[in-house]
Order: sequence, then C-alpha cells, then structure tokens
Amino acid sequence: MDILHAIATRRSIGQFLDRAVPPEALRQLLEAALQAPNHRMTQPVRFRVLGPAARHGYGAALGARKAKKLADPAAARAVIDKTSAAEVAVPAAIAVSVVLDPNPEIREEDYATALMGVQNLMLAAVALGLGTRLRTGAIMDDPHARAALEVPDGERIVGIVQVGHPASTPDAKPRRSVDEVTRWLA
Repeated sequence: MDILHAIATRRSIGQFLDRAVPPEALRQLLEAALQAPNHRMTQPVRFRVLGPAARHGYGAALGARKAKKLADPAAARAVIDKTSAAEVAVPAAIAVSVVLDPNPEIREEDYATALMGVQNLMLAAVALGLGTRLRTGAIMDDPHARAALEVPDGERIVGIVQVGHPASTPDAKPRRSVDEVTRWLA
C-alpha cells in the first residue's frame, strides 16, 4: 500500500470484529513503531501488548474514573464492569510508554519519538488491513491504570493503541486546507 494512501485512509475505529490479531502482525506494528526518528538514538519507547487480564485491569481503572461521578454504588459498579468488558472485547491493545530522561530537552525529543512511533504503528496497521484507535488522556497518569499496565516509575504512558479488524470504517472528518494553515516564508 502506498504511504500517502495509508495516511489518507487511516481512521479511528470505534468497533472491531470479534477476530484475533495474529501475533506476527502485532510484531510488524511494533517494528514499524521502532523505525520512528529518534534524535540522539536514546531509544526510549517501550511497549506492553495487553492480554485479556491486562485489558480488564486497565478497563477497571478507566471505569472507576468514570464511576467517580456517580453517587449510586450499584450504578458505579455497573460502569466499571461495562468499561472493563469493553476493553476485554478489543481484539488487541498496545500500551506505549516512553522512558523519562532527566534532561527536559531530551525528554521532549523522546516524547516526540514515541508519538511518531505511534503514527508509524497506526499507518502500518492500515497497510495490513487492520484498524486502530488511540486512547489518551488523564487515565494515562492514573496509578491504577499504571499498575494494571505494569508501567514503572520513570516512564510516561503515551497512549493505548487498540488494534483489530474494523467492523466498519467511518468517513473522513473535514480538515483545514493547506492554504488555511500555511505561510510560505521568503
């Protein structure tokens, strides 16, 4: 598949088919992620391929964050259970983290490397006929999520990439034109 086509057709997939992603496909995605540019070759990116128990633990942490807004304990428990089940149902998930360098400049460069690696992974998935959805947000710093994902101190979780065979592919969302966001400087 042409890279420009993969870029143009990549979408965030909301629903996946109940079909396993072969381990060799996951390995190809991880290899693609490791090809991201990395200033100083610090090689800071780390992966955790989440099995059902890890996805359940992450889902429970995510559900607990959602359930905090509910006064009724039974309703809160239902949210946690539903969120956990939804995460377990995802065919594959990869937690992407980055080792935190003590130097703030290197730390920023390494974070950029991790994000470029995630993009490589997601584009490689398109080339393999797979779909992805990147999950980010405050849950990445949640101590229960970090424990479920076995992320030690000294690493920052960049995101969780869900992977599977798309049940459907949404239409592209409108984007600004190049002319709207570009200044050509002399």
